[in-house]
Amino acid sequence: MAWKFSDIRHFILTSLRAILKGEFLLRANVGRYFIHVIYTFLLFVIIIWISLKTEATMARVEQNRAAITELEIEQSQMVFDLSSASRRSTVESNLERLGSNVAEPEKPAFRIER
Repeated sequence: MAWKFSDIRHFILTSLRAILKGEFLLRANVGRYFIHVIYTFLLFVIIIWISLKTEATMARVEQNRAAITELEIEQSQMVFDLSSASRRSTVESNLERLGSNVAEPEKPAFRIER
């Protein structure tokens, strides 16, 4: 028996109907391998789920990396401000601005002997 184009169309239509009814694997006589098919499907689902979770984690890592960079910049600015505030000239100008009477000693310190 020779194949015709109408036979191909008929085969495709019957296959689509079988897929929609859920009988495709039974028509293909794959019923004894049904557990293997389900197992393979579950493995594919797990692999896709893990890859999506990995992408979400990597996106979060990139956000955290950007936040860390921003915090490093802030921390270095604070260290610079703190080191500049502890200089003698800065301390003197701040004391004068606040109206304090504290100043550098005019005579050197002396030791009290016991």
